[in-house]
Amino acid sequence: MIDTERLSSGKADIEQEAILIRRAVNNPAEFRPLYDRYFKEIFRYVFKRVGEKELTADLTQQVFLNALTNLGKYQFRGAPFAAWLYRIASNQCMDYFRKSKRVRHVVIEESALVNLVDELTSDQTIEEWHQRLPQILELLTESELQLIELRFFEARPFKEVAEILDLTENNTKVRTYRVLDKMKKLFVQR
Repeated sequence: MIDTERLSSGKADIEQEAILIRRAVNNPAEFRPLYDRYFKEIFRYVFKRVGEKELTADLTQQVFLNALTNLGKYQFRGAPFAAWLYRIASNQCMDYFRKSKRVRHVVIEESALVNLVDELTSDQTIEEWHQRLPQILELLTESELQLIELRFFEARPFKEVAEILDLTENNTKVRTYRVLDKMKKLFVQR
């Protein structure tokens, strides 16, 4: 049996993950190692958006049901399998918010804030950004917010962000830096 705790984005690990995926395509009972490997990660991702444990559990289960149902359509594109799960989770959350008309949550951890502020500017302090960031994030479009969340709050590499959002890596980089510029301008305006 493959140790799913050691799966990461290394070449050998991606090959092991591909074996797990092929097994699960042929036998849905073999999906369990993938589920076990990614459940907590996807649960945290969904929870940071909806803010309720029971709802998060329901949406996360739906993510994995959708993944299992569509596993035969999965294609490796150079990013880990997790990126595909994140895309499903992102779509699941957006569908939920669209249907329920509820307010979307954004959870910002201190370490993520430091990384984002480092990228944005050296002129303002973290405290200034901490105070103003919630209002600035409200002015971003859903797609802009997703870029910032995935890149800075989830600390995903550009390649994975691109895979999750179904963009090219270069397009993801360009869009991210445009959003950062927009955020800088919004900070100065207010």
